[in-house]
Amino acid sequence: MMRLYPRRILRSVLMVAMFVFVMLNLHILLTSQPDQLGRANNRLYHGYGHYPDDTHVQFRQETQPIDPQSIEILSTRKLVIPPVEGFSTSSKKDSIHKNIDVNNVTFIMEEVHRLNKLQHIQNLPKFGLKLDSESTVIVVQVHDRVEYLKILLQSLRKVRNIQNALLIISHDVYSKELNDVVETVDFCPVMQIFFPDSQQIYFNVFPGTDPRDCPRNMKKDMAIKAKCLNALHPDKYGHYREPKYCQAKHHWIWKLNHVFEKIKVLDEYQGMVLLLEEDYYVTEDVLTILQMLQNIQKRDCKDCQMLVIGNYDKVQNYQLNSGKVEKSFWISSKHNMGMVFTRKLWDQIKKCQKEFCYHDDYNWDWTIQHLSMKCIPGRIQCLRLKATRIFHIGECGIHHKGKSCNPGEKIKKTEDLLFKNKNHMFPNILSVVGQSRFKLRDPKANGGWGDVRDQELCLKFFNTTAS
Repeated sequence: MMRLYPRRILRSVLMVAMFVFVMLNLHILLTSQPDQLGRANNRLYHGYGHYPDDTHVQFRQETQPIDPQSIEILSTRKLVIPPVEGFSTSSKKDSIHKNIDVNNVTFIMEEVHRLNKLQHIQNLPKFGLKLDSESTVIVVQVHDRVEYLKILLQSLRKVRNIQNALLIISHDVYSKELNDVVETVDFCPVMQIFFPDSQQIYFNVFPGTDPRDCPRNMKKDMAIKAKCLNALHPDKYGHYREPKYCQAKHHWIWKLNHVFEKIKVLDEYQGMVLLLEEDYYVTEDVLTILQMLQNIQKRDCKDCQMLVIGNYDKVQNYQLNSGKVEKSFWISSKHNMGMVFTRKLWDQIKKCQKEFCYHDDYNWDWTIQHLSMKCIPGRIQCLRLKATRIFHIGECGIHHKGKSCNPGEKIKKTEDLLFKNKNHMFPNILSVVGQSRFKLRDPKANGGWGDVRDQELCLKFFNTTAS
C-alpha cells in the first residue's frame, strides 16, 4: 500500500492549480476583444481615412501595456497606423468633389473648409503611417502651375523610402486639374489642405483685390482725398498692397500653423518637416540624406534649429561635396530652399508672431531672417549640404515676367547632372567640414506689408482654432 505524504499531495495540487491558471489566462488572452481600447483608438482615428471597423490606431512609447486613459499622452511619442491587407479605395464622402464650378465662390469656400476639417489621408490603407521623432513630413506649397507640380511629384516618386513619409499638399487655388494630379499619387500617404483666405475665394474684397483699395503707386495725399480704403496705410516706401504678393506670405505662415497646430495625426509631432514648393525637383536620396543629417545635428550641432538640403550654387561638385555638410547662420537668400523645420523652431517663431506679422516685408523668408536677427535667441543656426538635393526648376512665378514657362530644358540639365553623378548619391557618411563665414545682417525690409489688414490677418493665423 502506497503511503501518502501530505507535503507531496500539497505540491501536486499547487502544480495542477498553476497549470489551470496559466491555461485559463492564455485562453482569455487569445480570445478576448480589446473593446475599450479599440473604441478609444477609433475615436482618435476618425477622419484619417475611414478604415474598416476592426482596424485601429496604435500609439506606442515603450513595450508597456497601453492604458486607454493615457492614449493622448502616448500619442505625443509615436503614432502607428498599420496598413490594411487587401485595401480598398476611400469612400466618396472622403473624396474631393469632381464637379467644380470655379465661379461658385460659396461652393469653393464650403469645400475648402470641409476638406481642411476632414483631414483625409489618401493611400493610408495601402501604406499605413508611422510618425515619430525619426520621421519626415513633406509639405509642398502649391499655387496654380500644374505642370511643375507633376514634375515635382514624379521626382518624389523615385525617392527611396518615400512610402514612409507623409506628403501634405497645401493649395491656395482650388481646381480640378490640381486635385486630379494629386489624386494620381500612389507612392505614399498624402493629404491635401487648402488656404482658406485665398484670392480665388476673396477675389473682390480683402485679402483679394477690393476695387475700393488704393492703387499701388498712388501718392498718400491723393489716396486720402480719394478716400480709398487703405489710404492711411502704405508701406515704408509709399506703396499700397498688392494682393498676389501678400498672399504668398499669408499662405506660408497659415500652412505652417495648420501643419503644426491643426492636423490631428501631427499632434505633438517632433520629427522633421521638409518644406518644398511646386517648382522644385528632388533627388532620389533626399530622405536618406535627411536622416543622416539629422543624426549629425543631434551629435555635432545641438544648437542648430534648421537643416537645409538645397542651394543655388551654379556649379555642383558631387564627387567632392556629396557627403559634406557646413554649419552656418541661416541666410534667407542662400538657405530658403529645402528647409527642414521641427516643432522646436516653430515654437520659437510663434513667440515672435508680432515681429513676423508687423515686419514690413511681403517676403516670408526675409521676414524669418529678420526674426533670426532680432527675436529668436541665438539666431537661427543650420546645417546645410554643400551638394544640393533640391533644384529650383521654375521659370515662371510671381517674380518672373517671362512668357516662356516650359521647364523642359531645365529638367533635362538637372537629370543629366544627376545621371552623371549617380555614383556619388547615397554617400556612406556625412561629415561637417567647417562653418560659413558669410556676414550676417538684419536685411532691409522690402515693403509691401504696410496694410494693417495684412498684419491682423497674419496674427489671426497664429491664434485661430481649426474650423
